[in-house]
Amino acid sequence: MWGRSVPSAHRTGRWDTGGVASCFGSTVEQTASPGRKRGQPGACWDQTGANGTKRVADCRHESHTSHQTRLPQRSRTGPARETPAINHSGIKRSFTAWRASRRGKGLDIGRPPEHDLRSIMNAILYVDRTGIPWRYLPHDFAPWETVYGYFAAWQKEGVFDQLNGLLRRLVRETEGRHGEPSACVLDAQSVKTSSNVPAAGQGIDAGKKIAGRKRHIGVDTLGLLLAVWVTAASVSDNAGGMHLMSHIAATHPRVTKAWADTGYRTKAIEHGARLGIDVEVVQREPGTKGFKVIPRRWVVERTFGWFMHHRRLARDYETHPHRSEAMIHIAMIDLISRRLTRESTPNWRDT
Repeated sequence: MWGRSVPSAHRTGRWDTGGVASCFGSTVEQTASPGRKRGQPGACWDQTGANGTKRVADCRHESHTSHQTRLPQRSRTGPARETPAINHSGIKRSFTAWRASRRGKGLDIGRPPEHDLRSIMNAILYVDRTGIPWRYLPHDFAPWETVYGYFAAWQKEGVFDQLNGLLRRLVRETEGRHGEPSACVLDAQSVKTSSNVPAAGQGIDAGKKIAGRKRHIGVDTLGLLLAVWVTAASVSDNAGGMHLMSHIAATHPRVTKAWADTGYRTKAIEHGARLGIDVEVVQREPGTKGFKVIPRRWVVERTFGWFMHHRRLARDYETHPHRSEAMIHIAMIDLISRRLTRESTPNWRDT
């Protein structure tokens, strides 16, 4: 064992499991010495002589030290990161009170839930960030059927949209702004779809030569999501802009200004005027080639870049368009939560 010669007493089956017990922190029955009690450390084998029994070697100490010397030590690369101090007891008390208030509102009948809602939400965020299929959820989380069931139910109830709105208001107030925006930026992004997306929900963007779906979004001047509409890629920007402005005017009545690109033409401008929103088309300078930051429009382009940090949004994997909208809301919830808590995830740009 471990590249050494094994004593004859070991080969005959008289093993001392004291070393294994010490490594794993458990008590294992000893069989090497017939006179020892359970869990008592002793020699690997006994040698009987004229003066009685003499202990030859302590297997637990020897095997433990051999493990320490033979196993290589894992070295850390890069500077050590300081972990911020977290008041776990305070967080636990807050969650306990929240759970009690939630259960008090119901009939309090039936068996209690097996899985915590916090772990369910963490599993949904994990799928959105890593892009794995639901069935591939690690066993550390609840079963994937349970997680997906909560995701579908919360999407139907509009929980993700409401949570995104509450967090957006907190960010705006933290930045010293009014909780409700007064201006927005509109744009659309065409993405490819996976094979499970029905053909009826797809289209071809003739301008970008992409077969898939199109994400129409409206953001405030900080780049935070106000409205999203997922359609086939064949739907024009005009139709998407009109739908977005109708939704924004109904949910954010303070919005009176909107910036957009040249894809939003006369119909969208006229529709915005009827809603009391002044739509301004921001054009590129003549002769400009390649990427160039354009005033006002760069805010929404940055939001599309934020989406790409969530692998579930790199391609549209959702069967239904409203599930795609929910995934976009979840990505913004993750982003805003990190912004509020000053927490950032290391990536290749930090190296």
